[in-house]
Amino acid sequence: MIVYQESKLTFMNQVRESKIDYVIHDNYQKKLGRTTGKREIESWKNSMQFMRNVLDDPAIPNDVKISIECQVPNTSKRIDFIITGQNDHKIDHAIIIELKQWESANLTSMDGIVQTYIGGGIREVSHPSYQAWSYAALLEGFNEEVYQHNIKLKPCAFLHNCKSPGDLASPFYARHIEKAPIFIKEDVIKLADFIKSYVKFGDPTNIMYRIEQGKIRPSKSIADSISNMISGNEEFIMIDDQKVVFEYAKKLVLDSTNESKNVLIVRGGPGTGKSVIAIQLTARLTAEQKLVQYVSKNSAPRDVYASKLSGIKSKSWVNNLFKGSGSYINSQKGEFDALIIDEAHRLNEKSGMYANLGENQIKEIINAANCSIFFIDEDQRVTMKDIGSKQEIEFWANRSKAKVHYLELESQFRCNGSDGYLNWLDYLLFERVSANTNLNELNYQFQVVHSPIELFEKIKEHNLLRNKARIVAGYCWPWNSKKDKNAMDIVIPEFKFGMQWNLTQDKMLWIISPDSVNQIGCIHTCQGLEVDYIGVIIGPDMVIRNGKWTCRPEFRAKSDKSIHGLKSLLKKDPKKGNQMAELIIKNTYRTLMTRGMKGCLVFSTDHETNEWLKAITSK
Repeated sequence: MIVYQESKLTFMNQVRESKIDYVIHDNYQKKLGRTTGKREIESWKNSMQFMRNVLDDPAIPNDVKISIECQVPNTSKRIDFIITGQNDHKIDHAIIIELKQWESANLTSMDGIVQTYIGGGIREVSHPSYQAWSYAALLEGFNEEVYQHNIKLKPCAFLHNCKSPGDLASPFYARHIEKAPIFIKEDVIKLADFIKSYVKFGDPTNIMYRIEQGKIRPSKSIADSISNMISGNEEFIMIDDQKVVFEYAKKLVLDSTNESKNVLIVRGGPGTGKSVIAIQLTARLTAEQKLVQYVSKNSAPRDVYASKLSGIKSKSWVNNLFKGSGSYINSQKGEFDALIIDEAHRLNEKSGMYANLGENQIKEIINAANCSIFFIDEDQRVTMKDIGSKQEIEFWANRSKAKVHYLELESQFRCNGSDGYLNWLDYLLFERVSANTNLNELNYQFQVVHSPIELFEKIKEHNLLRNKARIVAGYCWPWNSKKDKNAMDIVIPEFKFGMQWNLTQDKMLWIISPDSVNQIGCIHTCQGLEVDYIGVIIGPDMVIRNGKWTCRPEFRAKSDKSIHGLKSLLKKDPKKGNQMAELIIKNTYRTLMTRGMKGCLVFSTDHETNEWLKAITSK
């Protein structure tokens, strides 16, 4: 979708007549069916004046095409400005220009990330060169018109309010700037020269129209690359019935069409390989040039698996294979060959920061794909908004006239080949009938420690082997370090213990970042991911009283959104509210305590609870 497209001559005249912002806005309303804020309209007015100055060069032909606000395939992102024409060999070229109002930006320690003032505060955002290059990479990798007809894309960034590049030109960002040069306020002539080096003639072939109409499908080079990435990667090797599910799902995708949709529900507990199959399906189907995306509500699994798959964070076409569950509100019916939803139990009804967008994520996913594959474990629903159940998926599948298929992953929990630990844990937390009421016969290390300091020391020791041991905790402590980098978050005074949540430095890559063993994760950054050994701090929200678990949601941190709405539910229906709170809290700790494939170490901040756990596990 392109909001605005005219010749250079028409564009120049509209800017000269001071009406370009109104023209763009009118087109925006017509094509998107909505308006936008004054700030964006003002930015169009300012930026287009600068672009007119750049294009005011007779060597840039009047019949080149100017495209503004061009949507990147399968994303919500739009390219600010594109100039299309032909070089001196009559080869089609598109100059992609990322426009920024920034006056400055600061260096960070993260690849391709800078800090700048935007949206009312200092925020971490993509470096403009990386941003422009990533848009070009997505078009080159997924638009059939671009890669089959050899349309050359040349990205760059223009910060027309910036007087000095400062940290933006740091050698730390050199490889991004090399792919997409950066121009500042005084570089008007340099930017014009950059454009002229690729565009000598007009656009007789209507390049952007062809790109807009181009079929969205991964290129052969991406297919080959993704195949090489997955081959031999031990992180994604399938065993036993994982292979059966994979082959069944793959065949189902290949057999599905827009007129004959299929929905597959795969149920399996922790460690049964749901994510391994999801990643394999995403990679293998992409390797066959099918349009497929891996979907999850939480960004942690997406970020981690994209990083593991590519080895680096700058392969934007790899990142484009991994999407959030709210990405399909405006998708066309059957736009994708397949959508593969990991942790589908975490899906929500509404999307967006304020949960006010779309109708139902499950409905939107099924509509967008010829084949939808949902991996679920209903015992891992950990917030009041989680709607991903077998029943809910069936309802929307039937509404869309899709055929529903079912598979179970019954392979043993990957902790040394035994699912006995899961049964024991269900007996411990939920008093579910189990053949295992003690741990003595299980080849799994479960230990209750005396203090959080002991927990930390043991996890650090385990981590020395493969960087696969981490500490997690219930969400019972505020995120103090968000405002004060030196403040401690998880503070247990009686042991003079203090550590920080993981969200400040490593963010969603915490579970694989080398130094993050010194931070503590929460349910939102570890669900769907696994380590060898997990250390769990049970907070005051779940304690033992008279030999029974008591759940106390009032001890959750105020910033915890998982029980948002509980107070009103308790007033309306106290019984249902208490049942919901207990389910969420117990499911949270069950999920945390099943992240370790070889062992789980536990400490409760409540003395009575810790002593009870020691006693019950020593029997």
